[in-house]
Amino acid sequence: MPQSRTRSVGLDVHKDSLAVADAAQDHGAAVVALGNLGTRQRDLDQLVRRRQSQSPPLVLVSEAGPCGYWLSRSLTTKGHACWVVAPSLRPKKAGARVTTHRRDALKLARLMRSGALTPVSVPAVEDAAMRDLCRARDDVIRALQAATFRRQAFLLRPALRSTGPATWGPAHRRWLREVVWPTPAPQSVLQEDGPAVTAPTARLERLELALHDPVQPGRLAPVVDALHGLRGVQCTVAVTTVAARGDLTRFEHPRPRMRYLGLTPAAYSSGARRRQGGMTQTGHSQARRALREGAWASRSPAKVRRHRQLRLAKLPKPIQASRGQAQGRLGNR
Repeated sequence: MPQSRTRSVGLDVHKDSLAVADAAQDHGAAVVALGNLGTRQRDLDQLVRRRQSQSPPLVLVSEAGPCGYWLSRSLTTKGHACWVVAPSLRPKKAGARVTTHRRDALKLARLMRSGALTPVSVPAVEDAAMRDLCRARDDVIRALQAATFRRQAFLLRPALRSTGPATWGPAHRRWLREVVWPTPAPQSVLQEDGPAVTAPTARLERLELALHDPVQPGRLAPVVDALHGLRGVQCTVAVTTVAARGDLTRFEHPRPRMRYLGLTPAAYSSGARRRQGGMTQTGHSQARRALREGAWASRSPAKVRRHRQLRLAKLPKPIQASRGQAQGRLGNR
């Protein structure tokens, strides 16, 4: 938290500019807007040098957004304290509907001085790169699903039914090529819409290969291998979960980790009445979805196949014992 002489600097980050506001630690002091700056390194150095000349302890704060964490990493490597806060966790005044760059910077500096902000964990460069790879895979899956549903709806309108399983595999594509249309227009639609299904399929295969390759030499490999030993956790689920959590040592207990992933139930209590709802669904949605899909494997009886036995035999004994305990606990539930 800021000390007695700490100076809070709010930064509203955009692609080509930074809106800056300054607030001294004295709560009676006014919060001053310092205008806009560029995003070059010399502009940041000049800002920090001017602010430190007035008050040596300096804490800068910005919101997480589409520009990533380049500002926090750039300032941290220079030895400055830079917080990144989630926009959803920032206190908001009811009825405030005017938002500008200058006002956002003033709010950040004021809230930082009052101690009402909670910083988020800035992922390492390797973790952020793995997150981008997982996001790209999810985007391709959504595009493939949308193209498949669109083609299925197109075939429903003329009441066409496939003679085999509609898995959109080679047999289904051969059946589509053999369909005789009364007019040439539907055939043109299918020909133009074909790459919308085949291209994402090929891209998905390439992304999954890339998702598995960087894990081996990186520092995430031991954690991924340990999670891979759990039932229902394949390599994609393990990589997505580890990349979303980042540094696991910042969680001293499983409960904060569950709250971070949004796996805790919602609760409402008033007087003697207490009611619990579904999951809060906060945090990283991709990791939560991957863990939920992996948990479905515990509903069926356990079967350890040959390739899985060979993989489990390479894990250390403590991890194998923990895996057996987790499988028994989930199976009982």
